[in-house]
Amino acid sequence: MKPYRIFLKTVLFVLLLNVPHIVAQNSISKGTVYVDKSGVMKWDKTNEEVQGFGVNYTVPFAHAYRSAIKMGIDPKKAIDNDVYHFSRLGFDLYRVHVWDTQISDTLGNLIENEYLETFDYLLKKLKEKNINFVITPIAFWGNGWPEPDENTPGFSHKYGKNECLTNPEAIKAQQNYLYQFLNHINPYTQIAYKDEPNIIAFEVSNEPHHRGDPKKVTEFVKRMTSAMRKTGTKKPIFYNISHAVHFADAYFQGDIQGGTFQWYPTGLGYQKELSGNLLPNVNQYNIPFDESIKKHNGAKLVYEFDAADVGKSYIYPAMARSFREAGIQIATHFAYDPTYLAYANTEYNTHYMNLVYTPQKALSLMITSEVFHNIPMHKNFGAYPKNTSFDDFNVDYLNDLAEYNSETKFIYTNTTSTKPKNEIKLKQIAGFWNSKIIKYEGKGAYFLDKINNGIWRLEVMPDAIWVDNPFGKNSPKKTVAVINWRKWKMSINLKELGSDFNIEAINDGNDFSTKTTGNSFSIMPGTYIVSKKESSKKWSPNDNWKSNKLKDFFAPKSTISKTYFKHTSHSEITEGTALKISAQIVTTEIPESVELWFYNGYKREIISMNETTGYNYEAEIPSEMIATGYLRYQIIVKNKNNSITYPSNLKGTPANWDFYDKNMYEVRVVPKSNPIYLFNAKKDADLLVKEWRRGFKLVPTKNENEAEFQINIEKLFMPDNENLNAKPIYDYSFKHFILEKIEGRKTDLISKDSIVFYGRSLNNKPTYLQIAFVMNDGSSFGKVLEIDTKLKEYKLSLKDLESAKTVTLPRPYPSFLPYYLEHDISNTFDINTIESIQFSIGPDIPTNQLEDSHGISIISVYLK
Repeated sequence: MKPYRIFLKTVLFVLLLNVPHIVAQNSISKGTVYVDKSGVMKWDKTNEEVQGFGVNYTVPFAHAYRSAIKMGIDPKKAIDNDVYHFSRLGFDLYRVHVWDTQISDTLGNLIENEYLETFDYLLKKLKEKNINFVITPIAFWGNGWPEPDENTPGFSHKYGKNECLTNPEAIKAQQNYLYQFLNHINPYTQIAYKDEPNIIAFEVSNEPHHRGDPKKVTEFVKRMTSAMRKTGTKKPIFYNISHAVHFADAYFQGDIQGGTFQWYPTGLGYQKELSGNLLPNVNQYNIPFDESIKKHNGAKLVYEFDAADVGKSYIYPAMARSFREAGIQIATHFAYDPTYLAYANTEYNTHYMNLVYTPQKALSLMITSEVFHNIPMHKNFGAYPKNTSFDDFNVDYLNDLAEYNSETKFIYTNTTSTKPKNEIKLKQIAGFWNSKIIKYEGKGAYFLDKINNGIWRLEVMPDAIWVDNPFGKNSPKKTVAVINWRKWKMSINLKELGSDFNIEAINDGNDFSTKTTGNSFSIMPGTYIVSKKESSKKWSPNDNWKSNKLKDFFAPKSTISKTYFKHTSHSEITEGTALKISAQIVTTEIPESVELWFYNGYKREIISMNETTGYNYEAEIPSEMIATGYLRYQIIVKNKNNSITYPSNLKGTPANWDFYDKNMYEVRVVPKSNPIYLFNAKKDADLLVKEWRRGFKLVPTKNENEAEFQINIEKLFMPDNENLNAKPIYDYSFKHFILEKIEGRKTDLISKDSIVFYGRSLNNKPTYLQIAFVMNDGSSFGKVLEIDTKLKEYKLSLKDLESAKTVTLPRPYPSFLPYYLEHDISNTFDINTIESIQFSIGPDIPTNQLEDSHGISIISVYLK
């Protein structure tokens, strides 16, 4: 059992007497939050609608806290740095499910230990930055994830979640704990949680998953809220109503003022980055039991959301748009990685968020905050794809771009050609790479804020480079991303600044000096004042600025200690077409040269690879050198003192007599007439996007290197314990992304006229299978095949494909969200825009067979 220290409150206060009780200087209390008769949270002093957006963040507890101690990092210093970044991104809301198991005993008595004290410190720092909180006192979790749970002292560890909801002694412990938790006085602010002005609301517990009798559910919720109201708090109390949604009325009868929701529209735990257009997955956030919420005048907030396993930046503002349309008032993303852990992404590997390590995604959250502060609740922007542009916001899947373009702010997550709405009125610019205002070659975010006429504050983050799969099996021993401080070119094109403007470094320890030529200059990470030529100095680095100092800056130093090489070769290409080869190369020093050695028969050819965008090197093998057969190649990275050859990852080159490794990248070069294989069970079964069922397995066939994936579905419709009122949908669908499969054969797609399914039915009876292509706009085109028990090829003519329903895959959480995409797409089938294959067991199955079992076996699918 890990030792923990129990402090009496009086002792703790004495110990902390010498700690400065710093509170927010700029914070003006708007009073206490109440929920009006329309179900809207408002501040009682001003009657203003409560607004807020931010993140979950867990440094005071569990894996994050343990990791900090193991790494020799002061958790409070880490909090200082990360909370500064929260303020930089415009966040004004924070939420966490407190690990009650670490700060309570089995009777529910509050333990004032290092975890609670660090949490108090975090709340104080958030308060300084004018960030409000939604606090969930009970998590039910153990403290281990992703490590094994420890033998913690709390009631949750003794009883577990299920018993906590039903066991009388566990319920008493929770009542006791909630009462003591709300009465706890934060030693840094001298304010009890029940009275803390920055706490907007409490959420009783995290994802309780109730079962059984609605009256018992109401009784449980009422006992929790009564314990909290006994403290005298007047704050709204929320309860999770996105699980077991058939109890919605029962929850509200337990004296709650609102419901909390989650959204994971891309599922969880795919183990690699999802590809394709995922905007259809966030088309709407439809709450089928919304009338129950309205009946009870309930408010709505989102406690967690993320597009899990998505590395792109375009999607978050679209999620916020759908939330606002559904009447969601405030929201927090899950979860912001502590900067010291983000190199490995060990906390929650299906999520990944940090300003330093995921700059484009962080900027997307910055835009998302603007959605929550500027888009009115219940405003409707129509169905996809019409809703990709809404008011001052735009999301663009093809260019991986989200942008906010208002009178005073211009924020973008990727290179954009959009012209700022009103340059003269601009006060804030934030972005990544290039726009009409700023051009930057580096791979970090930048911020340009107006301080006064002719005076702007520039903050530049270091480069973030992903060197491994951040969504896979992660470990502190595995580096998924690195940071590099590198000098890059930047230009600022603002009429107000003109040309040859001044740039002065102001953050502590920054001695970098640069001069402008026209409107271009070199820059390193740091904070700078950019001022018009010959303007007078009317500022000091220590001036207050928003909730920070003008000079503030934080970023970890470079973390590159070796060469990181990343390259994925094409599996197959068409003869006579030029082949572009690219590789990401990150080294302690910029390589002297990078060479592509490829072998045309027995002859070796060498082509130089040139750096294009940051750390990416490219070369093109001419079409006349691409002949049917196998193209083999190596990439050699040359520095002053050595060379490294890949894929061997060995020092030296193949020209050295003692270079022994013959490994090469290999690409199949085939005639245009060859089939294009889209799915191979042996290689691709693990990559299917599917809801797991017991009857799934990969089985070898009698042929070498061949397998069939068997999908046995006992019931097409399975009752959902989280939504017992759901109408039955008799369908089982799964999907396979094919963008990588067709990458080297794109020019051949137009020559194909049919899709071939090689497989059979299971259970000694035929079944129906719909095969559909999902296009890059989310629409689908397919046809139903009757598959019998004999293993053979089933052929579908592409000209016979018809419009089909698109199933939102991966399936989202919560499970009450729409099964099918409702859209306003009227395009016709175009093979050049296919992105995935959707397989559906359900369409055309006779009504009298819907309750039967159905099964298919797939060996391969290809275009012919």
